[in-house]
Amino acid sequence: MRYDEFLAQVRDRGEYADQEEAAKVSEAVLGVLAGRIIPAEAKDLAAQLPAPLDAKVTAAAGERPESYGVEEFCRRVAERAGGHERTAQWDAGAVLTTVADLVSPGELDQLLGQLPADYAVLFGRSGPTG
Repeated sequence: MRYDEFLAQVRDRGEYADQEEAAKVSEAVLGVLAGRIIPAEAKDLAAQLPAPLDAKVTAAAGERPESYGVEEFCRRVAERAGGHERTAQWDAGAVLTTVADLVSPGELDQLLGQLPADYAVLFGRSGPTG
């Protein structure tokens, strides 16, 4: 999937005004996600994302993942995107369901395996795909 196609899907799912808003939200969500998973997993995820999102994920990966739940994840997304905490779960879902459609089932299982079970809903799933 090309970058513009990724953003078009995020824009449609999130009902954003334009590609620019979809890009801002995508970078925020993926940046927060990259800090939440182990660096090797962030690298694997980045390998399946279109440029420039791949580089954003790689750059946002920390040495050690932080551990926090969905509520804190969404708070961080809102802070990074300059949005509202009330809509951050919607934003995360728009991006992460697009990611779930893009990456391989094995990669999605690895991502979900790194996160508490309640994160699956953000990816449009009820749990691991396998």
